[in-house]
Amino acid sequence: MSADAQHTLATAATLEGTSLHTGAKVTLTLKPAPADHGFKFRRVDLPDQPFIDADADKVQTVERATTIAEGSVKVHTVEHVLSALTGMGIDNAIIEMDANEPPIGDGSARPFVELIKKAGIAKQDALRKVWEIREPIHQESGDGTLITIVPSKTFRVSVTNVGPDGRFTQYFSSEVNPETYEKEIAPARTFVYYEDVKPLLDKGLIKGGSLESAIVIRGEQVMTKEPLRFTNEFARHKALDVIGDLILSGKRILGHVIAVKPGHGPNSKLAATLKREYNRVRSLAAPFQLPTGETVLDINDVLKILPHRYPFLMVDRIIDMVGDSKCTGVKNVTINEPYFIGHFPGHPIMPGVLQLEAMAQVSSVLMLRKPENAGKIGYFMSADDVKWRRPVLPGDTLYIEAEVMKIRGSIGQTKCRCLVGGEVASEAELKFALVQQ
Repeated sequence: MSADAQHTLATAATLEGTSLHTGAKVTLTLKPAPADHGFKFRRVDLPDQPFIDADADKVQTVERATTIAEGSVKVHTVEHVLSALTGMGIDNAIIEMDANEPPIGDGSARPFVELIKKAGIAKQDALRKVWEIREPIHQESGDGTLITIVPSKTFRVSVTNVGPDGRFTQYFSSEVNPETYEKEIAPARTFVYYEDVKPLLDKGLIKGGSLESAIVIRGEQVMTKEPLRFTNEFARHKALDVIGDLILSGKRILGHVIAVKPGHGPNSKLAATLKREYNRVRSLAAPFQLPTGETVLDINDVLKILPHRYPFLMVDRIIDMVGDSKCTGVKNVTINEPYFIGHFPGHPIMPGVLQLEAMAQVSSVLMLRKPENAGKIGYFMSADDVKWRRPVLPGDTLYIEAEVMKIRGSIGQTKCRCLVGGEVASEAELKFALVQQ
């Protein structure tokens, strides 16, 4: 399976069974969907067969399962099927049901994995959109639950399960890809503590529950129709739930999710946070997504203005120019940059001072384009309010924005910032003198 392409199902496939909480008979069908469609549930038992997006904004209740709703139309217990689709590398699918809850099966995601394999997986032409987490995202609850997502070059989930009075404290950690998901995560079954069974029944839940669809824990005893599939099966199932709940953010991520005592409430809350944060980053990036992609000044034009040459030229082209007051340059940062050899071996990061130099060079382009400054060179005088906010890595595209604050004679002052993917990497106010070479 290509890691950079979107995937859907090759054909439709159907699964029949009983839902956990309502106890109703249900037929679920997974169907292919076009690129960028995402996951949508469809209630084919209702008039007009309405769709509900698998979206954190649609989450309604999170008691023992995650429920999404659109008006009066609801779908309960969405996490297992969403987890299976995500874990098996599916990006787009329609999930049709003739009831309000998927079949529970054996309480794991394995029936859905088998259904996906039965349908087959089809590669799509569009690229998969994966959000690489660059700065930690942290969430805590008063009951001791905490979930943190830290930067990682893969999608990894680490879970600590802690039961009442510390019973069955377990740990599980794994990179999540189709191979590890199918073998290490999908088979883990849902579980419930005996003391919670009656309150759940009193609320009209788990009507379809049995020892064939869940593990019941009573004191130190584990009641199940078959032996535990893993010594840490409970922690693995919590990881399964985390994967299914977080995809409600609408985005696959590269990051390491570290969860202690996770539950559907905290999981879905974090999914909403991820969605908001992603949209914030996208809104910051919007000014740099030019509709035509045209270059204002190409590299040859830049070389005519700036005296800098390899290996110290820090701007490849100018993509936007607003009169004589503002411009935006681009630097494509590649692993071939000479400074990566020593900064740092095994962990290449663009030096902050070179980001500062890039700002200065774009500022110089802005000033030196004026006819009266032809043949001059810009000398640094000062750099104020310098801040570095995130690392710049090989493969990043650095957008360098410079805006004139004031000009007095041969002295210019600009306000600058460097951005990657809409996130501010660094910023500063620069002062320099324009002098004849």
